[in-house]
Amino acid sequence: MKLREQMPDLPEATTWYNSDPIQKSELIGNKPTLIHFWSVSCGLCKEAMPNVNEFRDEYKDKLNVIAVHMPRSEKDLDLDQVQSVAKEHDITQPIYVDNQHALTDAFQNEYVPAYYVFDEEGKLRHFQAGGGGMKMLRKRVNRVLGIK
Repeated sequence: MKLREQMPDLPEATTWYNSDPIQKSELIGNKPTLIHFWSVSCGLCKEAMPNVNEFRDEYKDKLNVIAVHMPRSEKDLDLDQVQSVAKEHDITQPIYVDNQHALTDAFQNEYVPAYYVFDEEGKLRHFQAGGGGMKMLRKRVNRVLGIK
């Protein structure tokens, strides 16, 4: 995805955890959205999760936060393992399980962890991948939220 592109529709997920299925229309118009891709086999994802959870809790009234589980291998397709790792790492935000890579393909995403910040109109305002850079992510989220 390129900056300023519109958020893609959310194709049907393999399953959702912590939420009923969410539509793109529910994420646009009310507040910005952070969509983060992760995988149960990704060590960097697990290391970064406390930071993501901090965002979720700190900005809960100002920011939609959606987790997308992107499997990287056959072993990552095990739904019980996804649920277990999510519980272990306190992922209480909605989790879109993407075993068919439908959303991964729609985002043209190749990385975990990966972070996409959309403004309230659904335009991509920031993308980053990898384990570091949480200060930059916070700065971009704050800018989209209008916080100095």
